[in-house]
Amino acid sequence: MAMGFIKKILGKTEEATPSQKHSKPPQKNNKGARPNKAKSSPSKSNSKPKPTKKDPHAGWTLEQFKVEPCEGKKRFHDFDLDGRIMHAIQDLGFEFASPIQSEALPLTLAGHDLIGKAQTGTGKTAAFLITVLQKLLSTTPQERYASEPRALVLAPTRELAMQIAKDAEGLSKYTSLNVVTVVGGVDYDKQRDILQNQVVDILVATPGRLLDFLQQRTVFLDQVEMLVIDEADRMLDMGFIPDLKRIIRGTPEKSVRQTQLFSATYPYDVVALSESWTYHPKQVEIEPESVATDTVDQKFYSLQEVEKDATLVSLLSQPDMGKAIIFANRRDTSRDLADRLNKLGVKAMLLSGEVAQQKRVKTLERFKTQNKSVLVATDVAGRGIHVDGITHVFNYNLPDDPEDYVHRIGRTGRAGTSGTAITFIDEYEAYGLMDLETYLGKKIMVEPAPTKE
Repeated sequence: MAMGFIKKILGKTEEATPSQKHSKPPQKNNKGARPNKAKSSPSKSNSKPKPTKKDPHAGWTLEQFKVEPCEGKKRFHDFDLDGRIMHAIQDLGFEFASPIQSEALPLTLAGHDLIGKAQTGTGKTAAFLITVLQKLLSTTPQERYASEPRALVLAPTRELAMQIAKDAEGLSKYTSLNVVTVVGGVDYDKQRDILQNQVVDILVATPGRLLDFLQQRTVFLDQVEMLVIDEADRMLDMGFIPDLKRIIRGTPEKSVRQTQLFSATYPYDVVALSESWTYHPKQVEIEPESVATDTVDQKFYSLQEVEKDATLVSLLSQPDMGKAIIFANRRDTSRDLADRLNKLGVKAMLLSGEVAQQKRVKTLERFKTQNKSVLVATDVAGRGIHVDGITHVFNYNLPDDPEDYVHRIGRTGRAGTSGTAITFIDEYEAYGLMDLETYLGKKIMVEPAPTKE
């Protein structure tokens, strides 16, 4: 239904072929006006020669990555990907494409722009990264300059940008492609030096910091061949659209670059923006209901607000508890809850926008590496959490927006595993259940919170 709405708004009937789309190369601006240009080429380097290292991809063949065909599923073998990408996919343990990957990759690998409606946890990051990597490896410019990325990925939060960059590095591990992350709150001088002195293939960025570097003429976007906008609806919610417009104006026109735009929802403003940023896009949609219900056991507990802490501590002590995330609606609520849990004997970590970036990075790393770890987070911070082994998600507060509920519980039950989502409903939040029921399209059964034996 949402995609039908998009088609109605866009009113597009003409189709563009990849050859039409990329009929002319990106136009270069006056390079003489650019300071500190570090010219480079695929065969030359400005640094001292390094000892020859053994190519870890050498000797690997696709015959070593055997996946038997399975009816109703697409193998990554079916997309005719570069061997170096396939080698990395094998290392990551993937065999079959997820629904969003199965639908998107044939379109984007053929050169089409894409509008994708998909929640987090559906594999959309790998979907757009595989296309980006395939194209970068398929063509090699004769000369390159520092400060000029070939691919630009925009994300709303630092955590999400860093996770995308990590995924890109994992998929490109057998290539020489350079992935650079530009985010606010940390390493300004280091990021500036990298942009000015390194040839950048993939730039993953948050809008604010990238716009800063763009205005300082530290980075130039006129050579961007591929643009990815992830979580466009969250960009809208966070007020980044004016920044995005200024950034995208610095890239080649939409008929030249390839653009992929992903959003969990499609309010009218996102539909209008997708029209201005994409060129005859193809559209794919993965329904949120399947994400929310198939692999997650959802429980709703009725209790009084004063009972929440004791009930939470009791549930966290259960033997089947692995890694757990507890979501609260406000920063101060998250901070106070983390403090109370620690006083009650639960070692809880805090992740919210008010925590310094360096500490947030360390907190996420601890959460990933420690067993039975507990993390208290806000919705914005939680969008960037991609951690394996999360068995439970707790909604300490019922989220104000039903869409956030789906994003929250999508932290568990990922990659074919099962998970549990527990939502507390107190006397002040029961009114929000009707909106959530409407969004999910089903009746929610609320039960009394279990008592400690």
